[in-house]
Amino acid sequence: MTLQEPIQTSLPPERVELAAAYRLIAEFGMDDSIFTHISAKAPASEGDHAFLINPYGLRFDEVTAGNLVTIDLEGNILNDPYGAGINKAGFTIHSAVHAARPDIACVLHTHTIAGVAVSSLKEGLLPLNQWSAPFHNRLAYHDYEGIALNHDERARIVDDLGDKKAMILRNHGLLTCGTSVGEAFRTMMDLDRACQAQVAIMGSGLTPNVLTDEMAEFVAQQEEGWADKHDAAGKPDTEWEAYMRLCKLRHPDFDQ
Repeated sequence: MTLQEPIQTSLPPERVELAAAYRLIAEFGMDDSIFTHISAKAPASEGDHAFLINPYGLRFDEVTAGNLVTIDLEGNILNDPYGAGINKAGFTIHSAVHAARPDIACVLHTHTIAGVAVSSLKEGLLPLNQWSAPFHNRLAYHDYEGIALNHDERARIVDDLGDKKAMILRNHGLLTCGTSVGEAFRTMMDLDRACQAQVAIMGSGLTPNVLTDEMAEFVAQQEEGWADKHDAAGKPDTEWEAYMRLCKLRHPDFDQ
């Protein structure tokens, strides 16, 4: 596959890109055995207001475009090629966001060591550098309520998320959203790196140089300006395309 050639597959792009996100999360060591999830809006042909999610029991590096499960907002399975169903906790978190935020095409949740570590700090994510500053005043928090099996929690998740696209689930992990799979994935990469850096800084024993609110806000606005210029609707998502090429190189069967 050259820089210009698209991936050749008969499956819908929604399935292909979501499968790529699963493989890439595994590629970068951000998966948690068979747990956590990434979901994306399903093609219209697969159901109204339906979304795609991983089959229960598969590692992220086993997910393919063809074995993703289609589920509706009430939890009814519409298509389950692998036949193993889904993780109920994954449905709770992801259905909440998909139902409340029609602007969101993809929801990505992780339990990385750095993400869980920062989620366990009362201070949360600090504006320490160019990775964390863009999340200043743009990061939501949701208090821990145990394993996400209570459907009543969905309303509180949605209220806490508001109109933001990134959230720390306290004592739990990280969650990002995007109007595309690529946006949700790139946001998670940035958020997790910010958490990794914070853990490393705090573990150094030296004094963190925390940015002022004014500087953090300035950097956040710079980041938004860059996104408006380079990631506007209709423009190629060049970073996501680069990740897709990596996925095809390392995991050639992901789009099957």
